[in-house]
Amino acid sequence: MQPLQGQVALVTGAGSGIGRAIARRLAADGARVGIADIDLDKGRQTEQLICAAGSQAVAVRADVARFDAVQAAARTVRDALGPVSILVNNAGWDRIEPFMQNDPSLWDTLIGINLKGPIHCCRAVLEDMIAAGRGKLISISSDAARVGSTGEAVYAACKGGIISFSKTLAREVARHRINVNVICPGPTDTPLLGEVTAGPQGARIIEAMTHAIPFRRLGTADEVAAAVAFFASPDADFITGQVLSVSGGLTMVG
Repeated sequence: MQPLQGQVALVTGAGSGIGRAIARRLAADGARVGIADIDLDKGRQTEQLICAAGSQAVAVRADVARFDAVQAAARTVRDALGPVSILVNNAGWDRIEPFMQNDPSLWDTLIGINLKGPIHCCRAVLEDMIAAGRGKLISISSDAARVGSTGEAVYAACKGGIISFSKTLAREVARHRINVNVICPGPTDTPLLGEVTAGPQGARIIEAMTHAIPFRRLGTADEVAAAVAFFASPDADFITGQVLSVSGGLTMVG
């Protein structure tokens, strides 16, 4: 039997990169998957890949920075597939730039997507999880939150906020048998990484990242998806409030 048979997962930012890999892995493990992305065309591409493999999926447009949009997306997934029992907060965005060069409008965008987004999504699905007496909330943070990262001050602050929010929420909802955990990828080969390193210094940034990783390579989206699948599975039913780095040893936090 597939470990997630009968479960409904909602994955944000699932139109490409890590989010797409997560959605496909959860579907392969038996879940029906809601694919939320601000780019509906990309979300539908992920939906088609999952359905072609014989699983159920539905794509919905969602701007995670807007609570009303997240609520609407969650309702659509619920109507199509059933109440969400696994939420993966994956949607994120970044721009590498020294803090003193930031325009305040950039702070608002980063906070809206990377911190408010997961808060919105958790609130949108928690009532159904509490009613069911079970659920898995999994958020994608970043190793930037654990050790800092030059050019990503506000982004790292948001990702650190996800960790603090998740640990507190884990305590509040444990009595409802809801698990709340966090995954911190290190540098991972994704379209977003290509976007944020597209400038003239991009190659040097990638080289420096790779050199800092003990395994001397970038991570893959599938490797992050495997960690998500573990937290979503029954094997992690007694694990909550934890942070797992998937970073090739970039961080080794005790």
